[in-house]
This record gives sequence, C-alpha cells and structure tokens, in this order.
Amino acid sequence: MNVSFYIARRYLFSKKSHNAINIISTVAVCGVAIATLATVCALSVLNGFQELVGSMFSTFDPELKITPAHGKVFDPTTDKFLEIRSFPEIAGISETLEDNVMISFQDHQVPVMMKGNSDSLTTTLGIGVANNLGLSYIPIYPIDIYVPKRTGQINLANPLASCNISYTYINGIFRGQSTHEDHYMLVPVELARELLDYETEVSALEITLKANATISSVQKKIQQTIGPDFQVKDRYQQQEAAFKMMNIEKWAIFLILSFILLIALFNIIGSLSLLMVDKRADSATLRKLGANDQLISRIFLLEGWMISAFGALTGIILGVLICLGQQHFGWLKFGAPGAFAVDAYPVRVEPLDLLFVLLTVLVIGFFTVSYTVNYLKK
Repeated sequence: MNVSFYIARRYLFSKKSHNAINIISTVAVCGVAIATLATVCALSVLNGFQELVGSMFSTFDPELKITPAHGKVFDPTTDKFLEIRSFPEIAGISETLEDNVMISFQDHQVPVMMKGNSDSLTTTLGIGVANNLGLSYIPIYPIDIYVPKRTGQINLANPLASCNISYTYINGIFRGQSTHEDHYMLVPVELARELLDYETEVSALEITLKANATISSVQKKIQQTIGPDFQVKDRYQQQEAAFKMMNIEKWAIFLILSFILLIALFNIIGSLSLLMVDKRADSATLRKLGANDQLISRIFLLEGWMISAFGALTGIILGVLICLGQQHFGWLKFGAPGAFAVDAYPVRVEPLDLLFVLLTVLVIGFFTVSYTVNYLKK
C-alpha cells in the first residue's frame, strides 16, 4: 500500500491530540456533505420538472414531426413520403394543417390556432379557448369559423366577403399544457382544407412509432429520405425553447450551489492547518526515517482530498436516498390535492448529474487543498 495514502487514511480516522481538530474536521465533512446533498436534490427536482413538462407536451406533440424547412405547407402525396409510410418502424402517420382563425359563439369572438388532423372526426376546444368563448358546457348550437381568403382582394366595405366562413359543432373540451389548451381548436383535416383553400396540402406529418423503434435512428432515416427541404423533429426539438430555458435554469442553479460547495470546502483549510501543526512531531520522525518534504506534503494533500471525497460521497448517498424516498412516498407536497398537475414535487435522479457533482467537489477540493498544503509547508 502507498505509504502516504496509508498515513493519510490513519490521520483521517484517528483521534487527534486536540479535540478541536476532530470537531473542525467533522464540521468540514458535514459542510461538504450538506452542500453536495443540496446540489443533488436541486438537480434531481429540476430533472423531475423537465420530465413532467415533457410528459405534458407528449400528450399533444407527436414522437416525430415533419415540417417544411421553408414555407407553410407541402404536398404529402409525393413518392418520398409514400416511401416513408412503408417504413416498418412507423405505426401511423397523421396529416395536420394549422393556421390562425377567428371563431365566434353568440357575443364572443376569439382568435385561435385551428389544427386540422386526419385522425380527428370531431371538433374539440382547449379549455382556455372555451372559457374565452364563455362556454361552461358543450353547447348544442354551432360555432362560426372565419378565415381570410388566400386569394383575391379585401373588400373594405364588406370585410366578411373576404373570408371563408363555416360552422361546426363542438364535441368536446380538452385539457393539457397551457400553451395548447389556451390557443388550440382541433378539427377534421377536411374542414381545415376547406376553410384554407387547400386540396391535399398539409403543414406537418405527425408520426407515431412502434414500441420497439428507436426515435433517433428513425428520425435520421426519415431525414435522409426526404432531404434538407424538410425538418424532422422529436418532442424535445419541437419544444426546443422551453427545454433550453429549463436547462439554463438547471445549470445556473448548479453554478450557484458550486459556490456554496466552494465555501464549504474552505473549512478544510482550517482542519488541515491545525492537523499540520498537531503532527509536527510525526513529520520530524518521518524525516529521520528518510521521508522527504514531497512525501510529507503528499500525506496532507491526500488527507484534505479524502475529507472532501468522504463528504461528497456521504452527500451523494444521502441525496439519492432522499430523492428516491420523494419518488416513492411523495413527502413534499405542492398543496391541496388536485391543485396542480401532480400532488408532490417530481424528482428524477440522473447518474451523469451525480458523476458531475462528484467530479466538481473533487476538483475544487483538490485545488483548495493543494493551495493550503503548499502555503503551509513553508
């Protein structure tokens, strides 16, 4: 066994001649452990919220979505799209056509995003749209839909003459993510094409994959088939702005907690300073036995690094246990049951986060200890 490591390990767990050194060493370990625990829990909670938001998006966003790189619509009946429909990994493809429209019911008018879907046979409204229309129930009367004509001139004397007008009966009201339920109306794609003066065009193809299919590989395969004139996006790319913001928040919090870790690691300076003074007699004995200054410095360097590593591992283990307990038992609640999408704080432990936290503590601890030992050995 390495001599410096053996002696450093003995110093870590042995009783010191002054009780204050034991107390300061314990405080240093506890400080690092608590800061590490807080970092693990904070990152896991943010992972949980990201997973929650992703699951809410998934109820509306498809696994893969094909959109034109330029323009609003495209023809899905060409040979390359017929080839995609034959891919064995694909369970189904829905044609969608979206555009802004005005809907009216009695004395209320609301601008909404109309989404025509080939899988939809009925018309449904987001609950936010329904509230804006003053609907507290599904009406027995139809709503009117107004869409400006794509061709022709606007008649200022009679603006309605420049619009395509249709009506439809509401068959249901849906709930979901606020960006959808407050702005969307779902209709059959045939009605959308009639209002928007299209024949076979679509604004997107929404793809559902089979259970054993890998999203990334199918995405790459489709992109190679249709070429650069189209974009193929998975659920995270479809909501790229939202997930980028969540990632920025996550690493901003990690940076703040890293400063707290740095402050906690400064406790090691006091512990090492007193330990080096306490072990002067041991250092003199080692020199008489043939040890040089480099070996003695390495002993205290490993001692300080072991303090930071022991605190980091303790904090990570406790943090993982707390997060797993929150996952299974939901100790921390939001408030009244049913007031939010979930009752308890969502958490998800990511192994890469744990590794990153451990490496951060070890790196910061190494530089802190190195500076302390190199300064005090003089």
